[in-house]
Amino acid sequence: MRDDKDNLIVSLTFQFALEVIKFTELLEREKKYVIAKQLLRSGTSVGANVREAQNASSKADFINKMKIAAKELDESIYWMELCEAAESYPYSKELAEKAASINRVLSKIIASSKKNT
Repeated sequence: MRDDKDNLIVSLTFQFALEVIKFTELLEREKKYVIAKQLLRSGTSVGANVREAQNASSKADFINKMKIAAKELDESIYWMELCEAAESYPYSKELAEKAASINRVLSKIIASSKKNT
């Protein structure tokens, strides 16, 4: 079995996915199904793509998968921004802050990986 406990980005994105699940359950309780579904898909996809990148077949494949993770994170941030802007939607500042933090880490990983190619 894989042991990614020491891999910061794998751990961060896994925890992010768990928190996205909790927040989308709150959205569903509030009957905000469309945004809940979109955020659940994009928010859990971040970690899935990061994890997939750990088994990349090449450096280019690794960078591509990390870029996909970054795009999914950006989409998640969009859905959270909509929640913040819409008066009748719940919002999680903590989740948004975690997304911003993960975004910075992903950007650094992608940039440093590009330098080393």
